[in-house]
Amino acid sequence: MLTAGQILQLIRNGACRTRKELIQYTGLSRSTITDRVDRLIEAGYIHESGVATSGGGRPPSVLDIDAARHLVLVADLGASHALVALTDLAARPLAEERTEMRIERGPEPVLSWVREAFQRLLDRTGRSAGQVCGVGLDLPGSVDRTGGRLIRSFLMPGWDDYPIGEAMRGSFDVPILVENDANAMALGEWWSSWRESRALVLVKVSTGIGAGIVLDGRIYRGVEEAAGNIGHVRLRETDDRVCTCGSRGCVASLASGHTVAVELGQQTSQDVVRLVQAGDPTAIARTQEAGRTLGIVLATTVSLLNPGVLVLAGDMAETGEHYLTGIRESVYRRSLPFTTRNLEIVTSSLGDRAGIVGTAVLVIEHVLSPAAVDAALAIAPETRT
Repeated sequence: MLTAGQILQLIRNGACRTRKELIQYTGLSRSTITDRVDRLIEAGYIHESGVATSGGGRPPSVLDIDAARHLVLVADLGASHALVALTDLAARPLAEERTEMRIERGPEPVLSWVREAFQRLLDRTGRSAGQVCGVGLDLPGSVDRTGGRLIRSFLMPGWDDYPIGEAMRGSFDVPILVENDANAMALGEWWSSWRESRALVLVKVSTGIGAGIVLDGRIYRGVEEAAGNIGHVRLRETDDRVCTCGSRGCVASLASGHTVAVELGQQTSQDVVRLVQAGDPTAIARTQEAGRTLGIVLATTVSLLNPGVLVLAGDMAETGEHYLTGIRESVYRRSLPFTTRNLEIVTSSLGDRAGIVGTAVLVIEHVLSPAAVDAALAIAPETRT
């Protein structure tokens, strides 16, 4: 017999819009469906949003997700920035706050700012912590999602094995999800613009280079949660440039925004963007060359995964077509024609909000999963928030 959580999924995915449709679809009795639906309404998961066309008699009420009742707090933490947002259960932002902050400062000062910023978002919107049903953070490193810890990151000294989930749970007693930033961005792009595509690869090029892979609507993480470490594929082992991982000739040491910046006598990848946008010919040429270098690795990715969409994100996506042109040149030249004939190679549609959107979607999918909903409904009514 279907649980209330499973009934919710039928409403979420559009399979059933009314109580009558639920009865017909599931074969459950009217009293059972009424009980399941009433419990979901009482808990704030769904509401009656209008009426459907009637085949005779009283028009049936349309059931829909109550996106405004419960809230989600998410943080996108990059090498040099932090962006936090409060969203509803449709991943729509209610409030956001951004700051420039080096993640290498360490977990305690960074997470302290995140906790304080979360409270400011709630205060600004007049909402309470009791309305928050989940919290998510994305970080530039490999993560242990079960334990809520960072496994490893070459950009985050001092963070290895830090209990991020526990540090955040002191302020919010709700599920705390931790995700790799490129994974979150890939999910955000897929959810926002490419849900018809069965396979999407996002490559983030900023200080470093990382990739996120979405297959059939799910993030592919790999056995050790390390899928997407494309920046550490070694292309030129005799190259003198040392990567952050300690090896020589990694694609990140040849084509990242930081590398291009250093070669141009600049400090950051944002400096490169400003030069390119100003029309500097040396910056444009070096940016295109970096794109061609990364495209060599991406051509292999295209041959291996045959994605429908390849998304360029991160600071270097802001160079317009220049970095992307280099990628396209290598991918199309080095891949079999039938693997690229329907391939879209594009820049991010969400820009620096891709991580926020993807992390929000990740949390929403978790808290609205059948198991999570049924567990929440099993709590005695007097203890529910």
